[in-house]
Amino acid sequence: MEITNIIQPILILGGIGLLFGALLSIASKIFAVEIDQNVERILNVLPGANCGACGYPGCEGLAKALAEGKAESNACVVGGQKVANDVAKALGITASEFEKNVAVVLCQGDCDKAKDKYVYQGIEDCKAQNILADGKKECPYGCLGCGSCYDVCAFDAIAIINGIAIIDREKCTACKKCIEVCPKHIIELVPYESHAVVKCKSEDPGKAVRGYCSIGCIGCKICVKNCPEDAFSFENNLAKINYEKCTNCMTCVEKCPTKSIVDVTYDLIKEENKIAG
Repeated sequence: MEITNIIQPILILGGIGLLFGALLSIASKIFAVEIDQNVERILNVLPGANCGACGYPGCEGLAKALAEGKAESNACVVGGQKVANDVAKALGITASEFEKNVAVVLCQGDCDKAKDKYVYQGIEDCKAQNILADGKKECPYGCLGCGSCYDVCAFDAIAIINGIAIIDREKCTACKKCIEVCPKHIIELVPYESHAVVKCKSEDPGKAVRGYCSIGCIGCKICVKNCPEDAFSFENNLAKINYEKCTNCMTCVEKCPTKSIVDVTYDLIKEENKIAG
C-alpha cells in the first residue's frame, strides 16, 4: 500500500474540517445575537433562584422584562428590598418599595387535635391521599401532612411536625410553590408584618368543626365583635382578617375560645423549639 493512499484521505478530511470550521465561525458572527448590557447587569444582581415566583420564566426572563421596562424593580420576591434596590441601581431608576409576604399553612389540626377517618398507608403525597375520599382527615379542609409542600420548597422553609406542615417565616421567600402544590388550598400568602392569622380554612358549621377538630374556627364571631379596628369579617362560617386594618393588637388571639387565631411570630418560635428538641 502506497503512503499516498493514506495521506490523501487524511488531507481531504483535514481540509473539510477546516472548511466547516471557517464556515461555522463566519455563521456565528453573522447570526450572533447582541446581548443587552442592561440584561447582563440585572442578571448579576438577581439571586439566580429561577423559581418563577415573579411570573417570568426564570431570572433571565425577569431580567429581560426589567430591561424592557415591563416589570417593576421589586418583582423578585426572593431577593426582597435589597435586590429591588440593586436592580434599580443597575437601571438608573428609583427603587420600588417591596412589601414582604410569607406563606402560612391555615391549619393546626395535627395528630393530637384532629380526628382521622381512616389510616392512610399509600404514597406519601398529598394529592395521592386526597384522591381517597378527600384524604384521611375528617376535616375536609385539613392539612394531610404528606409533605408535598416540603418536597417542592427550595428554601428549606417547611417542616412536617406531628402530621401537619409548618412554614418558617424567616426562610419563606413567597415563591408560591407550596401554594400551587397543596390539593387542599390551605396555604396562603399573608403580609410579613401581620402577626395575627386565622389558622383554619374550614367553612363547615361550628358544630361539625367541634366534632372533628379541637382547634378549628367555630364561627362564634367573638373576634369580629371584639376587634377595636373592625379588621374582621365573617364569611362562609369562617372569620377572616383584613390585614390592611389589622394593627397587631392581638385582642383576637386573646379572645378566640378555640385558639384558631394565633400570633404566628410566637407560633414560629414554638415550632422551632419543637424542631430543635
